[in-house]
Amino acid sequence: MNTAKSFIESSLLKVEKWVEENRYMGYEPFDGLSSFVRPLTLGNIFAERLLQQLVRQSPLNLRPILGVSRKESTKGRGYMAWGYLKRYKVTGKKEYVEKADACFEWLMKNRAPAYQKPSWGNHFDFTSRAGRLPRHEPIIVWTSLIGQALLDSYELLNERKYLNSAVDVSGWIMNLPREKTERGTCISYVAYTQSSIHNSNMLGAAFLARLGKITGDSEILRVAKEAMEYSCSRQRPDGSWYYGEGEQTRWIDNFHTGYNLDSLKCYIEKTNDKEYAENLRKGFVYFKNNFFETSGRPKYYHNRVYPVDIQCASQAIDTLANFSDFDNDSLELGLKVARWTIENMQDKAGYFYFRQLPAIKAKTPMLHWGQATMYKALANLEMVLKGAE
Repeated sequence: MNTAKSFIESSLLKVEKWVEENRYMGYEPFDGLSSFVRPLTLGNIFAERLLQQLVRQSPLNLRPILGVSRKESTKGRGYMAWGYLKRYKVTGKKEYVEKADACFEWLMKNRAPAYQKPSWGNHFDFTSRAGRLPRHEPIIVWTSLIGQALLDSYELLNERKYLNSAVDVSGWIMNLPREKTERGTCISYVAYTQSSIHNSNMLGAAFLARLGKITGDSEILRVAKEAMEYSCSRQRPDGSWYYGEGEQTRWIDNFHTGYNLDSLKCYIEKTNDKEYAENLRKGFVYFKNNFFETSGRPKYYHNRVYPVDIQCASQAIDTLANFSDFDNDSLELGLKVARWTIENMQDKAGYFYFRQLPAIKAKTPMLHWGQATMYKALANLEMVLKGAE
């Protein structure tokens, strides 16, 4: 166990140093529309998607050629703050509290400008089959995750300012559209239209449930319950979830499944609502049995390995660490995934590569997608290892 802890800590310190030396700036997979060639797409959604995917899918980093610069990331700052808090729990070093607090201060200054309540999104425009998501337009995924980090800080440090910020975050989430159905209600991915996606709905529900138990707010607990009912009632018989219920969103992947499981576990633990315990058990069994090779290499989809994506690795490590008290094999598998990822995906400079493809590695250093998510995941794994001593 001590050897594993030393191995994890060494990797953590390397990526921590890289992020801080690069001033929390990096690329992101979907930042291609920041290119100076975007006007050539003439505002056509299909052409914008082609440009975005060209930049994302190329194993060579085309961004410097296309004028896409490294930028700061709200998502990256949130995950780094979360990781710093876990490092503080392990080391007791006050510097990690100071770093986390600086990240939270930065996040409050860089929240979505169009909304009164704090919320966060991308620092670049994004185009998909569903349409355009303008830069700075917040999404529930990152807003909920940053809210969870704020609650970690409140519970660890007992400082009211973090709880107050989390309550403000819940105000934005509670104002989101919600799809009401016979089996539950789905919280929207975004504020400007109803978009029903399982991982975002469950992430929002988990944050609301955790906050509701702290504050005693029965209304947000009700919304959390209805949201979990929506997604758990639509879990597939084998324990998996589609990304969404629409015809164009019926795929099953590693890291979104991890989000679902972490969220459902958080909801059950914070509310003591056991109605969805079997959903959690089936979902975790499916996750463990379908997304990993014997080497520990994480698969992207349930039925396909490539691309081996750093986000799948980081979320898998995080989820497996979170489930170490739920499943006897979870921690061992988490360590195996971590070791494979560090040995195969971490550069000598400290940063993690974006993807492994069949014949080549895409080594572009993303910021939140790779560095910050791996930092938080490894910090969580280290913390669990310390508790397992």
